[in-house]
Amino acid sequence: MIFDPIYLMFVAPGLALSLWASWRVKSNFKKYSKVRSSRGITGAEAAAELLRTASIDDVKIVRIAGKLSDHYNPINKTLALSEGVYDSSSIAAIGVATHEAGHAIQHAKHYGPLWVRSMLVPTAKIGSSIGYIVMLIGLFMASTNMVLVGAVLFSMVLLFQIVTLPVEFDASRRAKALVVEHGIILPQEREGVDRVLNAAALTYVAAAISTLLTLLYFLWRSGLIGGRR
Repeated sequence: MIFDPIYLMFVAPGLALSLWASWRVKSNFKKYSKVRSSRGITGAEAAAELLRTASIDDVKIVRIAGKLSDHYNPINKTLALSEGVYDSSSIAAIGVATHEAGHAIQHAKHYGPLWVRSMLVPTAKIGSSIGYIVMLIGLFMASTNMVLVGAVLFSMVLLFQIVTLPVEFDASRRAKALVVEHGIILPQEREGVDRVLNAAALTYVAAAISTLLTLLYFLWRSGLIGGRR
């Protein structure tokens, strides 16, 4: 089985959603990167303000290379902001920076889903690296047992992505509310923050759907669901 058109039928919706979500992220970030906030606060300053108001003084904010490579590392308590976010005073930069600050606040407040996601990282990496391959080999060998083993491993990726959804949504929810509450942006400027963060959230939904559709394809093709091979 070198090529299976049915595979495309399964994964096409997820692929289309992923491409659309990626386009929305880039489009909204580009648009609102050109809109300067009224107060002129940079992304780094906005993140620092949210940490300060949350009484968090042990998180280090650093500048990193790359575009939209922003993230929060709960292991070393580092909030890393890309160059286009760290130094920019745009609405887009403030949205991204405060979203990452939202993760730091989750960590400080012992937000349950964030802890669960961190615990799932090792198993998700294993599932991502070998789960797909094991399922594929299982199909070639017509071994439902091998496909099932691969599916279990690959399911760890899906579980990680599902747990990631509330973590990302909650971080965005915190950022959207706090940037206005603490006067980082004006109420009328929140629409831009909402658009940037909502687009980013959609990428996580698309990733989970794509993984689910891929998993369903292998289970169906092997006869583990649907009653056929």
